[in-house]
Amino acid sequence: MKLVALTAAITAAASTAFAGSVAMVAPVEMTMVAEEAGSMGGSGMWLIPLLAIALIALVVNK
Repeated sequence: MKLVALTAAITAAASTAFAGSVAMVAPVEMTMVAEEAGSMGGSGMWLIPLLAIALIALVVNK
């Protein structure tokens, strides 16, 4: 009788330990969204007109 109870307990423990999906679920890949640059081009293109205005202001003030 002890053997039957021990077998039932081990079977119950083993069935809960191995419960779950066998199939591997692949991780979702992150997608990159490319945004178009505005009319000034992006990173430092606003600097060129600013430098031009500063140079014109220096020439006019001399």
